[in-house]
Amino acid sequence: MIDMLQFEFMKNAFGAALLASVLCGMMGTLVVVRRQVIIAGGVAHAAYGGVGLAFFLGISPRLGAIGFSLVMALIMAWVTLHKPSRSDSIIGVLWAVGMAAGVIFIDMTPGYGSDLMSYLFGSILTVSRGDLWSMGGLVAISLLLGIPFHREILAFAYEPEFAKTRGVPVVLLHFVTIILISVAVVLLIRVVGLILVIALLTIPSSIAEQWAHSLFSMMGIAFVLSLFFSTIGLWLSFRFNVTAGAVIICVAAVGYVLAFLISPIARGSLRK
Repeated sequence: MIDMLQFEFMKNAFGAALLASVLCGMMGTLVVVRRQVIIAGGVAHAAYGGVGLAFFLGISPRLGAIGFSLVMALIMAWVTLHKPSRSDSIIGVLWAVGMAAGVIFIDMTPGYGSDLMSYLFGSILTVSRGDLWSMGGLVAISLLLGIPFHREILAFAYEPEFAKTRGVPVVLLHFVTIILISVAVVLLIRVVGLILVIALLTIPSSIAEQWAHSLFSMMGIAFVLSLFFSTIGLWLSFRFNVTAGAVIICVAAVGYVLAFLISPIARGSLRK
């Protein structure tokens, strides 16, 4: 595996895997605990509309994806607060509209965007230094916001109604976390693509939830698992010359199945 690091693109890929794992540990845990997988999925697929719009306008696809996704994410955040009984169906509509808008904008764009497929299926091997700086910046912002308010986030994550009675700004935290999750989703699209990003965001955290005893230990376990899956996936993709993002998700899925089978056995032995 060490021989892979002689290539600059592999160094960037491993850097992206590390930063992506940090984001998955933090944001993925909130997505799983808050049961917001459908919102993350809606943001990921709505991002395609931003990519299509960016190609049509001739601007940065990443900028278009982030801008479009933030608008969609804020709408979804409002819907989950004010229309909770219909949030699933409304988010599903936004999900479809985002994808459809992206297709239409791409059809209206002269020529062909060579970078388009990387947003659908990911391209961790072509991650640039700029991508790494963007991911690192989001990690830094998340830590700066999360560490001082970790108690409020803990209460908000598990008991939002109780947190509200204790003066925690639940509505503000709801919107802030949705915004951070949406930006994380867009940046992770570069690693595995919008089709697979939800798996990378949720599988490590779902496994970690079975073993963790607190929100922050869950984040730590999810980070370690995500980094392990990404590293093994990168090595396999390099060795067998297959798409890295898809291999990472397959490795994570195998890990999920093994954790599901082992967890009851481990818990049973602990009771004895």
